[in-house]
Amino acid sequence: MTRHRTAIALTLLVTLGAVAVGVPAVAVPAGPAVTTSALTSAPTTAHVTESATTVVDALDRASHRLRTVEPGGDTRDLRRLDRMIGDARVVGLGEATHSSHEFFALRHRVFRHLVEEQGFRTFALEAPWSTGLRLNAYVLRGEGDPRRIMREEFQRDYLWWNNAEYLALVEWMRSYNRRHPDDPVQFMGDDFAWAGPELYDEVTGYVARAHPGLLARFTSLYRGLRPTMAAGAYIEQYLHMPYAERKERADRTGQALKLLKQQAPGADRAAYDWAVRHATAVDQTARGYAFDFEDSEQLRAARRFRDSVMADNVAWWAEHTGDKVLLAAHNAHIAYVPDDPVHYPKMQGAFLRDRFGDAYVSIGLTFARGSFNATGPEDEVRQFTLGPAGPGTNERTLDRVRHRDYVVDLRSAPQPARSWLREARPTRSIGTAYPEPEHDVALARSHDVLIHLHRVEAARLHDR
Repeated sequence: MTRHRTAIALTLLVTLGAVAVGVPAVAVPAGPAVTTSALTSAPTTAHVTESATTVVDALDRASHRLRTVEPGGDTRDLRRLDRMIGDARVVGLGEATHSSHEFFALRHRVFRHLVEEQGFRTFALEAPWSTGLRLNAYVLRGEGDPRRIMREEFQRDYLWWNNAEYLALVEWMRSYNRRHPDDPVQFMGDDFAWAGPELYDEVTGYVARAHPGLLARFTSLYRGLRPTMAAGAYIEQYLHMPYAERKERADRTGQALKLLKQQAPGADRAAYDWAVRHATAVDQTARGYAFDFEDSEQLRAARRFRDSVMADNVAWWAEHTGDKVLLAAHNAHIAYVPDDPVHYPKMQGAFLRDRFGDAYVSIGLTFARGSFNATGPEDEVRQFTLGPAGPGTNERTLDRVRHRDYVVDLRSAPQPARSWLREARPTRSIGTAYPEPEHDVALARSHDVLIHLHRVEAARLHDR
């Protein structure tokens, strides 16, 4: 594998994208917006166990209309969702594309409702741990300019989060905390591709205060690792490092983490716990890059490692803060079963279910038509538009339900919908790159709850 292919492989590790080997690229005309038909595989006869009409009738009875996806206003239509969530401590709320307005706006609306009605206090995003710390400092104390933070942090593989919709969410969170300083909401990032300089400063600062005799050792172990460049350039640099150098870096961050864990917590247990977690985040980044991406089995292991790390970070946060968490990530990450098991052996949702049991709830999202931003065949960010879902797809049947936008509990759907929902069929699952083939997804095996939207529009990206 060439260095270029190694970089592509790691990009696919960091964010979901097309990974199917041997699938021909779809010709896409040039231009800022592209309309393309659904990439749909034909259904097999095994999929057709009940007529679509009887399935739709059953879904009609089980579904509950959503008034809007936009935040603010009356949220009585979300009370059914409250019942579906129940006593969950962590709720995964997915997306079928990485850059559609309605998915981001709905998360804002649901989070506000859960904060105000159900006691949720943390919004977790598929973004680096250090990025979450910077945004949380703004949300909690007003430190920094959120527009600038997003510009500096959401680069390269995370550029999709630098949008008007998430800025509005962050600003609402800050406004909420001004009104509720004694019971604040928080923002966290659960991913690892970028470990900002703040993390190294937090760890060495703690060591200097609590264990000054170890500072020289930590300084030596972290030498040359603390970023001195922008996030996107840092990720790009890591992508092009030789495998041996990436392994050596991970060895040093691992030594630092082990050394810190060997120290007594002392009187300030909270400070110790946070320092260990920051050192863990530093090590996660180095270790996440320390796989041989020219080896297909190691690449699978790297993707499994990423989802395990994201789950572990969310679980640590929930357990150490006591907050109930709304987790925002792609449908594939919050799901229980992978929609591409050849490349992604185990997903974040499965790890969270292992950790929390029924106290983790997964909410998947689907859409029937509309637009989104993604990276095209020529590595350019552009807008794509999809028409109605094709025959034999999950979305084709879901969009026949009487409500335009709705929520349905997949665990209690009546027959024959229940059986239909447990069968895998082509479903849109679009990551950072497009075109890509649809994956066969069994909705009720992947999620507990489903929100279906009739139409979506591309998110409003900043700095593009």
